[in-house]
Amino acid sequence: MTFLRLGCSSFGGPIAHLAYFRRALVEERRWIDEAGYARIVAFCSVLPGPTSSQVGMLLGLVRGGPAGAFAAWLGFTAPSAILMGAIGIVLAATSADPPPWFGGLLDGLFAAAAAVVAQAVLGLARTLCPDRPTQTVGLGAAVVALALRPLPGLQWAPILLGALAGALWLHAGAPPAQALPLRVPRAVAAFAGALFLALIALTFLPPAPVFALLATLVRAGALVFGGGHVVLPLLQTTVTQGLISSKLFFAGYGAAQAMPGPLFTVASFLGAANSSPLHGALGALVATVTIFLPSYALLFALAPAWNRLAALPRAGGALRGANASVVGLLGAILYDPVLLSLGNGPPRIGIALAAFALVAVWRIAPWIVVLAAAFAGALLRA
Repeated sequence: MTFLRLGCSSFGGPIAHLAYFRRALVEERRWIDEAGYARIVAFCSVLPGPTSSQVGMLLGLVRGGPAGAFAAWLGFTAPSAILMGAIGIVLAATSADPPPWFGGLLDGLFAAAAAVVAQAVLGLARTLCPDRPTQTVGLGAAVVALALRPLPGLQWAPILLGALAGALWLHAGAPPAQALPLRVPRAVAAFAGALFLALIALTFLPPAPVFALLATLVRAGALVFGGGHVVLPLLQTTVTQGLISSKLFFAGYGAAQAMPGPLFTVASFLGAANSSPLHGALGALVATVTIFLPSYALLFALAPAWNRLAALPRAGGALRGANASVVGLLGAILYDPVLLSLGNGPPRIGIALAAFALVAVWRIAPWIVVLAAAFAGALLRA
């Protein structure tokens, strides 16, 4: 019930989620002390996947064992997953025979998504690329990402190359890690590692529509560092694979900004709205589980080895490089397809600029901006 309340009220993205967790579970309920919470956050921050959701699962593990970990994930994820799945079913059905205002609503959601991505790029750049070396890695990642646009299965390559560059050149001054305030049995860690490898094997299956959808979700869950907006480049391959239209994809991504809980539940929308045989309510359920499962398997697989891995002299540099490459990857996506897809239509550009001003300058909550942009787009086309 605690995580269900958090899942219904935690707006604002991963950093805000961590603040909500700290206030509710460290200060108010005292499930864990400040030092233990900080160590859990540090561990989850160096792994791919949705950081705030991973932190929630480990807090649930500390509080209630394996059942507590599952309850934490379910409570925090279910509200936004249900809403996003329902939106996907409605938009997919309506787009086949849309009323006049529907195209404007999609334009508004797309414009809001463009504004939110632009704000995320600038915010992440200030945090993750504070100096010339990390800025260089970020620009290099953007160049590589744009060069790989014709190869939609390689969006993870800039992150891997960034981590390698960081391990070689950015390892000076990396902070040491401390022990986690929890215990994962080795048998559980071994099973989780085997599950992770089995999920990665899905990405090598034949490129049939259902397999292509599942492979994209696995790659997103297994290879995204930073969570949140960073998942956009990997999930966007569903457009190039012909599983969903670009406008519908970004409409769902825009709608996700208005939801509480993890942004990874945009997968619930894709599972419901895609054109493969796996769609609708079942598609939303399968997609939701598929995108979260790889990162959670990796979480439990690596927990016993965390102290040894984090103590390696170049581990901190690899993390800095991976984080810097995230900024470059998002910057590449902001240019193509987001800004290019805005085209020269004054209404969409105007809504996008207004939405960016509200989010970045006036600090209005993204979910309010998304709803306002959708309403403005629909009103202009009514």
